[in-house]
Amino acid sequence: MVFAVVAAGVAMANLDVFIVNVALPDVGRHFTGASLSSLSWILNAYAVVFAALLVPAGRFADRTGPKRAYLGGIAVFTVASALCAVAPNVWSLVGARAVQAAGAAFLTPSSLALLVAAAPPARRLAAVRAWTAMSGLAAALGPVAGGLLTQLDWRWVFLVNVPAGIAVLLAGPRVIRSPAQAAAPAQGGALAQGGAPAQGGAPAQGGALAARAVRPDLAGAGLLTAGIAALALALVKSNDWGWGSGGVIGTLVAAAVLLVLFVHRSARHPEPVLPLRLLRVPGFAPASVANLLFAVAFAAMLLSAVLWCRQVWHWSALRTGLAIAPGPLMVPGLAVGAGPLARRTGAAPIAIAGCAAFAAGIAWWTWMMNPDDGYAAGMLPGMLLTGVGVGLALPTLVGAAVSALPPRDFSTGSGMVTMARQIGTVLGVAMLIAALGSDAAPGGVGAFDDGWRLVLLATLATAAACLLVRRPRPSAAAPPGDSAGSVQVEEM
Repeated sequence: MVFAVVAAGVAMANLDVFIVNVALPDVGRHFTGASLSSLSWILNAYAVVFAALLVPAGRFADRTGPKRAYLGGIAVFTVASALCAVAPNVWSLVGARAVQAAGAAFLTPSSLALLVAAAPPARRLAAVRAWTAMSGLAAALGPVAGGLLTQLDWRWVFLVNVPAGIAVLLAGPRVIRSPAQAAAPAQGGALAQGGAPAQGGAPAQGGALAARAVRPDLAGAGLLTAGIAALALALVKSNDWGWGSGGVIGTLVAAAVLLVLFVHRSARHPEPVLPLRLLRVPGFAPASVANLLFAVAFAAMLLSAVLWCRQVWHWSALRTGLAIAPGPLMVPGLAVGAGPLARRTGAAPIAIAGCAAFAAGIAWWTWMMNPDDGYAAGMLPGMLLTGVGVGLALPTLVGAAVSALPPRDFSTGSGMVTMARQIGTVLGVAMLIAALGSDAAPGGVGAFDDGWRLVLLATLATAAACLLVRRPRPSAAAPPGDSAGSVQVEEM
């Protein structure tokens, strides 16, 4: 029951990304005169705010309890979804999407903490992989659901969240137990390894009480938001302003300054958005970088497929959703099935194999996709190969990062990994928009080839980062016999 209630929220947050991709051209037609670069902020505003708030939200969940953070995030997400549906213009919709992302940021890391707390230690990594597989299931259902809902009206892609959110808010308080309720600590709270409080335990020597009073670094979150937004703006506007223009160069310089200030602040603040200490955990940093790079490739691939179907083949939203679905439909099964392989070989070989399959799918599109080709010979083989790649690489990389962490940092660490993926999503969308141009209808199919070549480069960079992902040593974060994010799927 806990998994059902938590999975509903996770699916809602992830489903929204894929639904909106399919609906984007219809939103553009509704708001007459909206350019592709303006519409891209409907996607990017969500990803930027989501990325900036994930770690503060994870720290909030660690301090106040994941149950409170999860249900609060569901409430914000549900209200914001209704605001998206009634938005009178593009920029009102962008603003509502930012609020929606704030709700998603609070519910996502706390959802994982709730699952980990409810699962026995031997099945924690199984819970992590099942949690990750929900993203794949959302990806599989999202395009088709988006197509069906867009056939009615694009506003339904947001309204569908409202009844689901209300159902979670009604069931959640009765079903979900806080970690303290799930496993009452013995003798007032046992300490986890290293002197940190175990889940549900009391803080060590009362010293953590002072740390609880320290607020998360909201100024740092603002610096990260502004820095990533400036970088995306420079990429999106590169065709309008020109790469050598003062606008692009100035925006890139501003992005660099903001991001440097963000890292500097994270190094000094007691509750930073980017806890640099976690980057020193063996295996966590390279896995996080690989997650970011793979998200660049995945986001650009997904949006390019939608725009090709809608703008080059002039297909309906429903037909586009059905065309995209075969790839994502392969993800959940592969996400679970890769567990035994990763347990035997480690994360790196499985993730690299996923990158190879994903790159093969993009290469197929680059060489074989033409406006006159049919779907079966043109898009479908590439979509299936990219689906195999996502199913092998994404859950393996997420699992490799999270399994490297001690249990007390699950919420914060999973927030960092998801933050990396959201930053990659912003860069992937912006990169594709820069390749296609800013017009609502891309100028030619050659621009898609340019975009897919950039996707190939991002995929190759991901594979290179995977070479640095090491098998973690057995620890409290992983039960004996599990490593690199693998799980014993037969236990599920």
